[in-house]
Amino acid sequence: MSELTRYRHPVYDSARWAGFAFREHDIVISTPPKCGTTWMQTMCAMLVLDTIEFDRTLAEISPWLDMQTNQLATVVRGLEAQKHRRLIKTHTPLDGLPYDDRVTYICVGRDPRDVALSFEHHLANLDMDAFMAARAAAVGLDDMADFGAPPGPPSDDPAERFWTWVYDDTGAAMGPTLATILHHLATFWRLRRNDNVFLFHYTDLLADLSGQLQGLSDALQIKVTHARLQQFAAAATFDRMRERADDLVPDGGNRIWRSNRDFFHRGRNGQWTDLLDDDGRRRYHQRVADLVPPDLATWAHSGWTGGSVAARQ
Repeated sequence: MSELTRYRHPVYDSARWAGFAFREHDIVISTPPKCGTTWMQTMCAMLVLDTIEFDRTLAEISPWLDMQTNQLATVVRGLEAQKHRRLIKTHTPLDGLPYDDRVTYICVGRDPRDVALSFEHHLANLDMDAFMAARAAAVGLDDMADFGAPPGPPSDDPAERFWTWVYDDTGAAMGPTLATILHHLATFWRLRRNDNVFLFHYTDLLADLSGQLQGLSDALQIKVTHARLQQFAAAATFDRMRERADDLVPDGGNRIWRSNRDFFHRGRNGQWTDLLDDDGRRRYHQRVADLVPPDLATWAHSGWTGGSVAARQ
């Protein structure tokens, strides 16, 4: 097996996966940020636990292993104590994760343009002082100099911020860039025909949540009745999840969000349309074409044709 790529950031470090002991039937949920990670974790937890009401926070049920606001030993100890099928969150691409045939790997894609705008709100909702305090307590701050000086303040012009995001190749941005999002999806796309690798898409989830839940239950090999799927779908709507924000937000125990409810901001697509005229769209798609092949580019922006989660064409 080839050597794993290390993904290191002030928020996360994929090296924390080193030596992690998988169990048969573990589930790894690996997505670019703001692509529906919490949504997918919630649906997986409902299916695995067969309930719409959790007895713990989602972050306890499905911890983010490589996030650096909690001590690794504590996270691993919590996972080792779990008796149910484990659900592990990460934003590390598949080429940075240990690969095990016994494990199910799930990725969720979303139109990168929607990710860009969603992350701007996400970053504004982050309490940076609380985040840094949690990181200092968990892993310290001595390594922060390794990441260089923080980027300067963003432009006041939304269009200028968008094009900076489109062409950023430095990796210095606080959040995901077009290049990093498409790279993450590409690491899954290459292995999409593997029996234990599944790609879902935000657009399909919005269009047919109950149908996608059926596809997810098939992927996880969990038998569930149609009536039960309808219950899960009703509990996994954006509005219902926002009502349960305190139980579902990532790392809620460290109080890193200014508003837990605002973590669930809008939950829709197409927020970018006012930014781009026809020339802007052509320019954007040329950049995408420079980064990934046409089939992946199409899927990354619109999902599976007909919403078929099992499709691996």
